[in-house]
Amino acid sequence: MRFNTKVIHEGQPNDPLTGAVSFPIYQTSTYEQIELGISKGFTYGRTENPTRSALEKALSSLEEGNFGLCFSSGLAAANTVMNLLSKESHVIAVDDLYGGTFRLFTKLYHKFGVDFTFLDLSNPENIRKAVKKETRLLWLESPTNPLLKIVDIEKCAKMAKEYGLLVLVDNTFATPYLQKPLKLGADIVLHSTTKYLNGHADVIGGALVVNSEKLYQELKFFQNAVGGVPSPMDCFLVLRGLKTLPIRMDRHCENALKLAEFLKSHRKVKKVYYPGLVEHEGHEIAKRQMKNFGGMISFELDTDFKGVKKFFSNLKIITLAESLGAVKSLICHPATMTHASVDPEVRRQRGITDSLVRLSVGLENEDDLKEALENALKAI
Repeated sequence: MRFNTKVIHEGQPNDPLTGAVSFPIYQTSTYEQIELGISKGFTYGRTENPTRSALEKALSSLEEGNFGLCFSSGLAAANTVMNLLSKESHVIAVDDLYGGTFRLFTKLYHKFGVDFTFLDLSNPENIRKAVKKETRLLWLESPTNPLLKIVDIEKCAKMAKEYGLLVLVDNTFATPYLQKPLKLGADIVLHSTTKYLNGHADVIGGALVVNSEKLYQELKFFQNAVGGVPSPMDCFLVLRGLKTLPIRMDRHCENALKLAEFLKSHRKVKKVYYPGLVEHEGHEIAKRQMKNFGGMISFELDTDFKGVKKFFSNLKIITLAESLGAVKSLICHPATMTHASVDPEVRRQRGITDSLVRLSVGLENEDDLKEALENALKAI
């Protein structure tokens, strides 16, 4: 099956009992056992659920992987991967990283004895310089959050394999519609299903997809043992969202490119970060490893923090809020929102300034979005 058919059918047959065309919500905590040690396929809701299994199968198929696992949030999925490590393990991660992941690494796992090195991976050779005998994992994002850097996943994965490292790619921004990291050499693909996969800002969830059965069994054990699993209703809603993913992503990308071009020519905007712009330093790599350039734009306003606040307070249509990937356009201020837990000096070193804005471009009419931005920019 091709992608647009998979999102509708894979893992989601019509209900054999009633013929319902939407896969059912199996809202149950436990299951009948026929006799001691023999079940009808499911035993306990934390361990497995038919609605969750349908979503896991659908996501693994879309990523062209063999196994999927779903979680109660993207960070629950990230935490499960970290359970693979032990004290004194070393992780190499891309330096421009989602603030919640950075917080998980530096505030939680660092105190358990896990060591981290954050690198600019625009040059994959930097991996070679950072590898230690304790290094176990290479953690990538592409495009990155919030500066939309592009990492050459294939080159980074190839180098990591020379040292026997596991390679994870957070594919939340790109989605499997635009990019397939497993095909580029990754071992684990991570998603916040909260974002584009669901697409309607009404679910919190996460997922992992892998090819290796051994790795799957390890992660499955932690999924069950730790228990950060999604509800059947949340799984149903993500399955609902998947069905329109290709249509939505096409529109997100179309709108984002037009808004990026508008913003780069505006006198109140210092810099625009969008891989679809030919001047973006990762443009050629993005063309090679992505189907399109995504729906996320970041840009720096040519003003001080007081002007930034004026910009946000004068925005219409575009909602000031955490998160991304919804049908509705959402905008945030990374320094005080998504990356507030990152030390201010570290933020500045990585280019996350107080004038940086991150825009998740929705499905509204492009001219309405341009007018909203123009009116807000006039206020600064």
